[in-house]
Amino acid sequence: MDRRSALRTTGVLAGALASSSILSILQSCKKETRLTWKPEFFSEVEAKTISSIVDIMLPRTDTPGALDVKVDMFIDKVIARTYDDKGQENMQKEISDFNTECKSKFGDIFVHLNDAQKTKVLEAAEKNSGKINPGIWGKTVGEQEPIGFYRSLKSMAIWAYTTAEEIGEKVLSYDPIPGNFEGCVPVSEVGNRWSL
Repeated sequence: MDRRSALRTTGVLAGALASSSILSILQSCKKETRLTWKPEFFSEVEAKTISSIVDIMLPRTDTPGALDVKVDMFIDKVIARTYDDKGQENMQKEISDFNTECKSKFGDIFVHLNDAQKTKVLEAAEKNSGKINPGIWGKTVGEQEPIGFYRSLKSMAIWAYTTAEEIGEKVLSYDPIPGNFEGCVPVSEVGNRWSL
């Protein structure tokens, strides 16, 4: 018997010997939310809430998801290092209010809801949150109404995701040096001098 056959047979036997109780424990572990990083700003519940939301917004498909490029960690650092005390307090209050609403509708905080309940919560948040006004040259057009927790988080998550190095280099079009550089080309071949 060759080594591959032996390993295959051992695997089949080990699978056959596993009891249903062990399999059910392993199955239940798949649903557990575990924090694998230490937040600078968020509490553990807040960090798990943010991670769960951004994972649903930007899931892993044939491209990396939000958690693959650490969008949740980025948001935590941005809030810890750039928000003033009032902004940080407001973020904590909004996460608390979000989880309170989840409890009132479904009996538990967001991270403990099932997938269908999470989807309903986020669909309602999408529908009820304010819209971001378009901008021109970095300035908002018109007076911006409050956009709320969900829209603010979604905007930050998309920003973090699209500016992640892995996404920039492997998912989006990326050309670190646009065009070919040819230093010694006669002017007659290019038709005119270049301004740059």
